[in-house]
Amino acid sequence: MNRVIESLEQRQLRSDLPPFKAGDSVRVHFQVIEGQRRRVQVFEGIVIKRQGAGVRETFTVRKQSFGVGVERTFPLHSPKIERIEVISIGDVNRAKLYYLRGKVGKRARVRAKRGVALPVMETPAPSEGDMPPEDAEPKGLDEVVEEPEPEEPQAEAEAEPEAEPVVEQ
Repeated sequence: MNRVIESLEQRQLRSDLPPFKAGDSVRVHFQVIEGQRRRVQVFEGIVIKRQGAGVRETFTVRKQSFGVGVERTFPLHSPKIERIEVISIGDVNRAKLYYLRGKVGKRARVRAKRGVALPVMETPAPSEGDMPPEDAEPKGLDEVVEEPEPEEPQAEAEAEPEAEPVVEQ
């Protein structure tokens, strides 16, 4: 029974997630369903904790919104998360940053680690249909396309006889 559960959980794990930890600034693109509409909501803040393992792993992101601290916990392998962008890597010595809850403004900032490149998400190679033909010239920004000015309808104005002004006596 245990093997069956493990195999089901392995299939639900996502492999397209960037490596991040507590202290990193992230931007989470999360699908929100409101009635019949679906939209993507972006939640940007500092990761204050990661907990759990496997399918049940979660992470909590904290941000300041109009002077009020807002925390949101996301399941890491949720299909509602479209993508996670790592903005900066934080230089912290803790796994849980609960001390940020008591700080406001500039004091709630986390130092960015120096000399570390951001993790790059692997993007799929463009397919043949996405690529322009080899003989086509690329369009640059310096190329100016002039649109013809719309002509005024002069023929209609000339065809109408001018009405003589009526003089009342």
